[in-house]
Parts: sequence; C-alpha cells; structure tokens
Amino acid sequence: MSIRESTLRAPSSGAPAGRLGLGPGIALYLASVLGTGLLVLPGLAARAAGPASILSVAIVTLLAIPLAGTFAALAARHPDPGGVASYVRRTLGPTAARAAGYWFMFGVAAGGAVVAMLGARYIATIVGIDAGMVPLLALAFLALPFVANLFGVRVAGWLQLVLTALLMAVVVTVIAVAAPAVQPARFEPFLPHGWGGVGTAVVMFVWAFAGWEVGTHISGEFRDPRRTIPIATAVTLALSGASYLVLQVVTVGALGSRAGEGDVVLLDLASLGGLSAAPALVGAAAGIVALGVMNVYLAAFAKLGASLASAGDLPAPLAKGVGNGEVPRRALLLTGAIILVYFTIVLVTGGDLQPFILIHTASMVAIYALGMVAAVRLLPRRTLGHRLAVVAAVLTVAMLPLAGAALIVPVLLAGAAVLVGVVRGRMRQTSRS
Repeated sequence: MSIRESTLRAPSSGAPAGRLGLGPGIALYLASVLGTGLLVLPGLAARAAGPASILSVAIVTLLAIPLAGTFAALAARHPDPGGVASYVRRTLGPTAARAAGYWFMFGVAAGGAVVAMLGARYIATIVGIDAGMVPLLALAFLALPFVANLFGVRVAGWLQLVLTALLMAVVVTVIAVAAPAVQPARFEPFLPHGWGGVGTAVVMFVWAFAGWEVGTHISGEFRDPRRTIPIATAVTLALSGASYLVLQVVTVGALGSRAGEGDVVLLDLASLGGLSAAPALVGAAAGIVALGVMNVYLAAFAKLGASLASAGDLPAPLAKGVGNGEVPRRALLLTGAIILVYFTIVLVTGGDLQPFILIHTASMVAIYALGMVAAVRLLPRRTLGHRLAVVAAVLTVAMLPLAGAALIVPVLLAGAAVLVGVVRGRMRQTSRS
C-alpha cells in the first residue's frame, strides 16, 4: 500500500497506539475551545448585547453540541492526522479535501498571530510593559509551545494539562472574588440593544467555541480514542460552557455598563474584590491562555501538514512524522513559518488584529461546513453521530454568510487547491506519454 493510500484509511489494529490519556486529552480540548475568548469576549459581548449577552453564551453552547458531538464521532471512529481534510477526501474527493486542508493550514493559521499578540498586549497592559516590547513578548508566546511540540504531542499534552489546570484555577478565583459585587439591578434593561445585539454577541462567541476539529488531527495519539475522545468532548463542552456562562453573568452583574469599557475585563473583575494579587493572576491567565492555544494548535497544524504531504498536496519531504506517535518536525517548521508570515504582516500593517480574526473565522466556518457535509456521508446512518452531523451541517452552512467579505481568503485557497489538482493531472499525463 502506498503512503497516500495509507493516509486515507483509518489506522489498522496493528498501527502503533497513541499514548495520550484522558487527563491530557481533556486539557488539549479545553485549550482549543476556551482559548483567548476568556480574555476579551465577556466585555465585548456585554458591550454589544448588554445583560442579554448571557443568552448569547447559552445559545452558542447549545449550537456547539451537534458540532462537538459530530467531531467526537468522527475522531473516535476514524483516527486520522489529516482530520477534516481526510474525511472530506473519503467522501467528496481529493480536490475538496485539498481545499479543506489549505483552509486550515494557510487560513486558520492567521489565528496564531492573533493569539500571540492578544496575550502579549494583555500582559503589557497589566504589567505596564512598554508597547514597543509587545512584539518580542508575542514572539515568546510563539516560541515556547513550538519548542514543546518539537518533542512530541505527549510532552505537549502534559504541558497542556498543567497550563489548563492553572487557567481554570485563575478563572475560578476571579469569579469568586467578583461574585459578591453582583447586583440584580444591573441586569435591567435586559435587552438594551435588541435582538440584533444578541446576534452580534452570538457571532463573537463563535470564536470562543471553535476548536472542536483540533482533536481530529491528534486523535491517533490517544491510547483509546473510541473511549477517550467522547468523554473528553463531553467534559470540555460542559466546562467551557459553564465557564463562559458564569463569567458572563458575573461580568454583567458586577460591572454593569462598565463591562465593555476596557480591554482587561478579568482585571476589572478581580479588582472588585480588593485582591492585591489581581494583576499577577490576570497576567498569568493571559499567558496561560496564549501558550495553551498555541500549544494545541501547533500540534494539530503539524500533523495536518504531514498528512497533506503524504497525500501529495504539499511537498513529499514534509510527510516525515505523519504516523501515530511520531513527531512531524518538518511540517511543524512549515507551520511556524506560515504563522511568522502572518505575524510580520500584522506588524507591518499597524497591529490591527480584526482582519486576521476574520480570516481565521471565515476559514473555520468553511472547514466546518465542508466537514459536516462529509460527516453526514461518512458516519453510519441511524447513529447519534449521524443525526448530530445532519443538524451541524445545516447550522454551519447557514453560518457562511456571517463571514462576509472575509470569505475571499477561503475562496482563493480553494482556487489554489483546484490549480494544484490541474497541475498534478497534467504532470501525470506527461509522464505517461
């Protein structure tokens, strides 16, 4: 069997078993879902929807159930480092799979620069670091998880377990000290900006609840994916939904109209309780979030890059390390280079992160839509996974218009995928003649 054929099939029973257990698995999932949203979304959502932003969190949490459940079913049944791209390849063909892979590898990667800059800016604001040092601090957020992933996803998984435990401890502490300041009067009027504000906040929280696809890329690294992945998904969905919901209630109830005024909502909340260690705690949270998100996404990007290379969609030398338990260092280097290109563009264009957030979000929506269509065709009918996939496909396709003009990036990458297919077809014809 050729390398390409082997990547299109689920690993056989004789394939090397992964080594990730439930604890590190939950930590990796939590990092990919909680992300940087904890730093900025409670305040931004409160500004957009007022107290009704609580409804936005609840709505997006419910919408995440079919999406998370579908990805869990896919990852558990078909452990494959190619993730969504491999599922699309099996059901919709190589061109669609190539497009999905490129969307993730070259579009979603824009989020890497965003995460690093957000973490650096948050800490700089709290600690009082000169703004000129922010790029250097952001580079540190890129470098540390990159080095950790050079030693493999097992090391990255245990590192993530520690980082996630610290993050949850900080969030619980901030909520505990701010909760006594919650006042019922601050929840009125409940809909100050109407349902349009609620819709805007829902779109914002899509960023917070994205990340379920990351598990598909590292699913082969789990010791028992059919058991571990569904449990890790369920625990992550419950913890992430509860964290955002409680944090939003406390943000609105404790800060009221001040909730959306600043960029450091966690610090504002911690300060309400007169906690002297508030700056240190929130700075730690920002650092943990940025490092954690980069840690898990670099692992996913590297595995995807190696899988795309083994399928012929990227240069063949990048396929080294695609197997379960192996470290795809060459693909990891490519991932680092792509993120550094986005990082450089961020700096050159003045540091405005919104365009790069939109590139990331548009690419994610496109991947989800195509992935859910593939899931409907791939998962066995009359199973819970298949039913969830049908619901998720409808929801994700309906979300596409929300991406707006940012869809131009996925469209261009899809064009590149088609072009690569045409070139490869002509090369095969030439070799035969």
